[in-house]
Amino acid sequence: MRLRRTLLGLSQEKLGNAVGLTFQQIQKYERGANRIGAGRLYEFSRILEVPVSFFYDDMPGETQANSPGLSEGGHVPFDQEHFTRRETLKLIRAYYAIASPAIRRRIYELTKSVALMDGELVDLEGPADE
Repeated sequence: MRLRRTLLGLSQEKLGNAVGLTFQQIQKYERGANRIGAGRLYEFSRILEVPVSFFYDDMPGETQANSPGLSEGGHVPFDQEHFTRRETLKLIRAYYAIASPAIRRRIYELTKSVALMDGELVDLEGPADE
């Protein structure tokens, strides 16, 4: 939730006001101190302009029958550190400010090529959105 909120440039206070909560409650949701109910999750998805499934993208695809509860087993947790950096947010906003999908696609391909040459590219799951 924090990732999408910051990408949209919303403060915790603004998001809280949109759903009738305090910024402290938003903090608790983002830190995982409080659980988010289904109805509230739906509200957040509408305000943050993403499908509800967006909040489940990090979950493992399969669950093992023998694993207790919601254990993630060997799943590597998603590292959000890079996505909350000011530099990353500026880059993403600038990228989506480019009106032409063709130009955005070429910039994506250029960036991907440079990352491959630098040896830093990890598995990207498909092409950039257009």
